[in-house]
Amino acid sequence: MNYWLMKSEPDEFSIDDLMACPNQTEAWHGIRNYQARNFMRDMMQVGDQAFFYHSSCKVPGIVGIVEVVTRPYPDSSAFNPNSKYFDPKSDPAQPRWVSVDIRFVEKFNDIIPLSLIKTLPQLADMYLVSKGSRLSIQPVTAEQWHAVLMLTR
Repeated sequence: MNYWLMKSEPDEFSIDDLMACPNQTEAWHGIRNYQARNFMRDMMQVGDQAFFYHSSCKVPGIVGIVEVVTRPYPDSSAFNPNSKYFDPKSDPAQPRWVSVDIRFVEKFNDIIPLSLIKTLPQLADMYLVSKGSRLSIQPVTAEQWHAVLMLTR
């Protein structure tokens, strides 16, 4: 199993929105960064777990856990000219962008704020706190995963 961190702006799609979806499952689409796409396309597997991270908000941080429930598949928003994620260079015959479906697992009682994560020595090497790292999908090591979970228990 791999572990991930997946960022979303809560005013666009929050963990509460995911909880309200049918079967608490939704497509994770609109990724338009090649490195994040490659993580999703080449490394994500059904059963992988990810921290759900609220970004670009008053208190950014980890708010819960989701599970990857599908293999990567073409992101249809890239082909929809009415979508803000439309990519006129993406070809349905050779899709440039992919999605996976995620399912809600757990919402934490309290947010684990980025400000706290940055202070913890065991998370110093976490992709999230690396200078210049703004990827919306990031790998998390098993050690980092368990260190974050210890903050919720």
